[in-house]
Amino acid sequence: MIRVLLVHDSCLVRSVLAEWLGREPGLGVHDTPWHSASGQVLSLRPDVCAADLECSDPQGAPPLADLRAAGPGPTPPRLLVLASANRPGLLKRAAEAGALGYVDKAGPPERLVGAIRRVAEGRRFVDESLGFGFLKAAEMPLTRRELSVLSLAAGGASVAEIAGSLHLSHGTVRNYMAAITRKTGARNRIDAIRISRGEGWL
Repeated sequence: MIRVLLVHDSCLVRSVLAEWLGREPGLGVHDTPWHSASGQVLSLRPDVCAADLECSDPQGAPPLADLRAAGPGPTPPRLLVLASANRPGLLKRAAEAGALGYVDKAGPPERLVGAIRRVAEGRRFVDESLGFGFLKAAEMPLTRRELSVLSLAAGGASVAEIAGSLHLSHGTVRNYMAAITRKTGARNRIDAIRISRGEGWL
């Protein structure tokens, strides 16, 4: 039996998908929103975490590393993500978090079942339709920390609020914003947010 934890912030989508996956032989499926995912990993000890990359995290990014770090014992859960090619910033975050599986959310649900089984065996699965997104991710100039800063800024956070959320000094946040503005070729912070959203980095 492959123990699967489905992580998705939409209750309706999560419930329907979990029920559908649960009908597959050999899969034991539980589901949870992002805010309680780490605790569920500790209690359920899943073999695979299948996580939607769209989440309501206040930093604007899914805490993927928490899913693997929360796993007890020497072998953390294997990570599979539900992704879109037009969000290369999230694909980059997933790759940095050590995801083994990448399933296109626009694809048929049978692809997800096959991906879960493959990832449970420790093998990589990447939907071909996400290739363009990975190419864009490789070209993205911003680091993970810069993306976190910009995501908070895009949500309307001030320098002080960003510093508090990321445990940085105000000067460090300003330095990050200056680097972001330079790397994106923007005129200012607002322009950097506009450019980054247009490129799918946020």
